[in-house]
Amino acid sequence: MNAVAGARNSLTDVAGLLVGHHHVLDADAAIGSGAATGCTVVRAPGGAVAAVDVRGGGPGTRETDLLDPSNTVRQVNSILLTGGSAYGLAAADGVMRWLEERGEGIPMDPADPGKVVPIVPGAVIFDLPVGDWRIRPTAEFGYRAAEAAAVEFARGSVGAGVGARAGSIKGGIGSASIVLGEGPAAGLTVAALIVANPVGSVFDPRTGLPWGVGTDGPAFFGLPTPTPQQVARANALPVKGTVLNTTIGVVATDARLDPIGCRRMALTAHDGLARAIRPAHSPLDGDTLFALATGTAEQAPSFPMPPAFPADLLVLDALCTAAAVAVERAIVDAILSAEPLAGIPSYRALFAV
Repeated sequence: MNAVAGARNSLTDVAGLLVGHHHVLDADAAIGSGAATGCTVVRAPGGAVAAVDVRGGGPGTRETDLLDPSNTVRQVNSILLTGGSAYGLAAADGVMRWLEERGEGIPMDPADPGKVVPIVPGAVIFDLPVGDWRIRPTAEFGYRAAEAAAVEFARGSVGAGVGARAGSIKGGIGSASIVLGEGPAAGLTVAALIVANPVGSVFDPRTGLPWGVGTDGPAFFGLPTPTPQQVARANALPVKGTVLNTTIGVVATDARLDPIGCRRMALTAHDGLARAIRPAHSPLDGDTLFALATGTAEQAPSFPMPPAFPADLLVLDALCTAAAVAVERAIVDAILSAEPLAGIPSYRALFAV
């Protein structure tokens, strides 16, 4: 795949998208005490075509049925990614309130532009044991995250990633983008934003390197080869002691896709998740990926296709390939950006990188 990272190497390299976080984090947060949770909002001012693919056995989601390509609504206004397990879905109410105050949503009354219904699908991770179980995102979290949404945003132990754990080490939020080179999709951008909180491992127990470096190689991420002592120390960490976990995120493109094309991109993006997390899509995870298409780019020239195939089939194929790689890179970014919290070590601290 002939591709380079976008200017920010982040989701907002897809023009038309903004990302905001809101979280609470006490300096002395521990397992079972203190505040350590938050949410992240991906805003699409003016709306974006959307789809979703849910692969985990224990998902916590909102408005995912609406995104079935056979259903009526074709666009969303925002996507919520949040901690707090099912309780955290309350944060979507705050995102809706923020959007309604600004007239963003489906217009329901031609005579009154203020009567709108914002569309805000969402998904949760299970982070309740990190910090106080009773402290979880509320509607106010969602409102503040929507308010904070911008082109530049933090990564690591922020927003929905504050309480995330990636197997035995600290998880968090990561992002990556790809600008495609020559071919049917030349010039188009694909990007991912991932909250990594899996039960599975994110690093190879034989080498200590993240599983997600398999496509690009460790040098791409500036990672040295871990020493045997570092690998042994990492392998000695206790396994994640919870039956509920989950990796969630958003993949996006500036191409023009219909809901069926978005669904295919969401589905293929899970390949990147499976490359970077082992095992993935387990009964103990609720792995969910949303896909967005803003249509803000100049569309690549079409290539003649047989009438039985969609006209954009070759473009979609290139976008799907890139989406899997973007997710893989974003998961690596999440664990490299995470900081130790509540006694959970980070990858960088373990391997001195």
